Amino acid sequence: MIHALVFLVAMVYAAVGHGGASGYLAVLATFTTASPAQMSTTALLLNLLVAGCAWKTFWHAGHGSVRLIWPFLVSSIPCAIVGGWLRVSSPIYEGLLAVVLAFAAGRLVLSRWSASTPEVVRQPRHTLALLVGGAIGLISGIVGVGGGIFLSPLMIVCRWADAKQTAAVSACFIVLNSVAGLLGRVTAGPLDGTLALGVIVPALAGGLLGSRLGAGVLPKPALCRMLAGVLMIAITTSVMRP
Repeated sequence: MIHALVFLVAMVYAAVGHGGASGYLAVLATFTTASPAQMSTTALLLNLLVAGCAWKTFWHAGHGSVRLIWPFLVSSIPCAIVGGWLRVSSPIYEGLLAVVLAFAAGRLVLSRWSASTPEVVRQPRHTLALLVGGAIGLISGIVGVGGGIFLSPLMIVCRWADAKQTAAVSACFIVLNSVAGLLGRVTAGPLDGTLALGVIVPALAGGLLGSRLGAGVLPKPALCRMLAGVLMIAITTSVMRP
């Protein structure tokens, strides 16, 4: 069951330029008894792998933009390192995780709204991008996600990019922030990646398939709808956790 769910999460998330960390966290919280540190480390490792597939595929297809992504990365990477270094208690961690998943589920409303309105792409101000990147990086490092579930809705709603540009930029953002979060964890103590080894194959397979579908086959509205469905599953499984 867990392998099939990891494959499904990786495939659908990679199709929209995400790594699937929020989905992995929901699956691990529901079907394992792993500690918060183990779950967040596993989610970041799988995130890095799957978002890496999406980054390569979407940018190779011509959807990436260095000019758009760099201001977010300048502030998010150091903040993600700090977040990864921080150690929080289980209640705080579970509260932050619930907030992350609930925010991700809100994508359902945002994606439907965005799909019905015209795309007017405009670059965000550098100051705003720096503030947004820093805030996303910090909470992402603490919880163990790459931050794409925060960045993507903002990019679409604020008309900073269209759906496929958002997927490409999010994939790059997720990979680099996942690396930063892992570096922060290394400075705080040794990483426990044994849980990730057991599900790395289905995650890689799902990431490869999903990224190819998203970059070259699926239309833009379909990308939003696919992500919305998995996000709803993630929040539902988190709420149902014993």
